[in-house]
Amino acid sequence: MNRQMEQQEAMQNTPENAVLYSILQVSLLMLAAFVAGGWFLFDWSFALSVVAGGMLANGSFFLLKRDIEQVIGRVSAAGGSFKGVKNMEKVRFFIKFYARLIVLGLLLFVLATKVHIDMIGLVIGLSTVMLSVLVVVLSKGRTIYSAQSVKGV
Repeated sequence: MNRQMEQQEAMQNTPENAVLYSILQVSLLMLAAFVAGGWFLFDWSFALSVVAGGMLANGSFFLLKRDIEQVIGRVSAAGGSFKGVKNMEKVRFFIKFYARLIVLGLLLFVLATKVHIDMIGLVIGLSTVMLSVLVVVLSKGRTIYSAQSVKGV
């Protein structure tokens, strides 16, 4: 058990994990800016549409990050029975991934058909994660990967 906790702590202190946390932070900051801008430039219903899209995208990204960390942790803790655990974890991950994708699609369908929502605002909110990935990777990606190439990783 201690070995597993040490491995999880080591995973959390990697440069790649720092990039993921930066993506989440930048995405939430962008969402706040887009909501404020949407409320100021348009109206409150537009801002709420941006919030709905942003919360769906950020929530999905956070859950995906957590699932990937769990898969890596379980596979690394498997030790000798690596192949069997690896295959089982792959199947479990893909089932959870597609289930989440279906739920996200259903939520978007309900928002589009049953709730009065501004589609442009929803798309702007959904795009926050993609835009934050671009911003963070362009700003921090070069330093992380150049440091790894120097280390020989």
